[in-house]
Amino acid sequence: MRGLIDRLRGVERDIVQAPEAGNGPYYEPQGSEIAIFEAAWRRRLPVMLKGPTGCGKTRFLEHMTHRLGRPLVSVSCHEDLTSADLVGRFLLDGESTVWQDGPLTRAVKAGAVCYLDEIVEARTDSTVIIHPLTDHRRRLPLEKRGLEIEAHEDFLLVISYNPGYQTVLKDLKPSTKQRFVAIDFRYPSAEVEARILQNEVEGLDAELATRLVAIAHKARALKDHGLDEASSTRSLVYAASLITAGLPPLEAGEAALINPLTDDVELAMALREIVKAHLAAA
Repeated sequence: MRGLIDRLRGVERDIVQAPEAGNGPYYEPQGSEIAIFEAAWRRRLPVMLKGPTGCGKTRFLEHMTHRLGRPLVSVSCHEDLTSADLVGRFLLDGESTVWQDGPLTRAVKAGAVCYLDEIVEARTDSTVIIHPLTDHRRRLPLEKRGLEIEAHEDFLLVISYNPGYQTVLKDLKPSTKQRFVAIDFRYPSAEVEARILQNEVEGLDAELATRLVAIAHKARALKDHGLDEASSTRSLVYAASLITAGLPPLEAGEAALINPLTDDVELAMALREIVKAHLAAA
């Protein structure tokens, strides 16, 4: 109840938080990913989650950290993310300077799981800084302070990576990839994806969930024919949420399954035909 009240009020929370009591985030297993992650956790081996956008990588990690009872520190990587953003920096405090730990440093000290989402979007120096944490040393260098931090025994580093989206010039180096245990993610099977939609969207009936999943499976075939990103499970959740909120199905499909994916007129028309074929009678 306290967590719900905090969310309703927009209360600030510390970046390092233990999982809340009760059921964790819902996740539908697709293979042996849970067993692989748990084995990596027992040996504190860094983990790389590979897969397309919106296929459930982040939800899987939220589920696993709750399952293991570990706090999760998430960092959304971007091209301006520097090593200082991760490890910390000196800040002015009146006439003196004080050191402020970054999210990675705080996770290392607290024994949290640190999740670097879409690691290839970060600058190269940000990628290099994690190397000493991913081998037998398990140490984080703080060069500006002339220190090294030995990671807490429960610290675990996890990164996510979308290999199909990256270019040759913006990809993870082999020397970085080989430091991780990698788990491949794909979009769920139609049956599993329909169950996910019904669980995520209150009031969604089984027939409509099946229709939405069928749209995604058809649309994903266009990914190699000009579409940069396929219809994700997240997009289906958005479409279902709009429909259950009262928006007509065709308009919900346009807003969640067509407009966000492409600006190309012909591709949009192709997607629109797929949406009409499955939702016109809904």
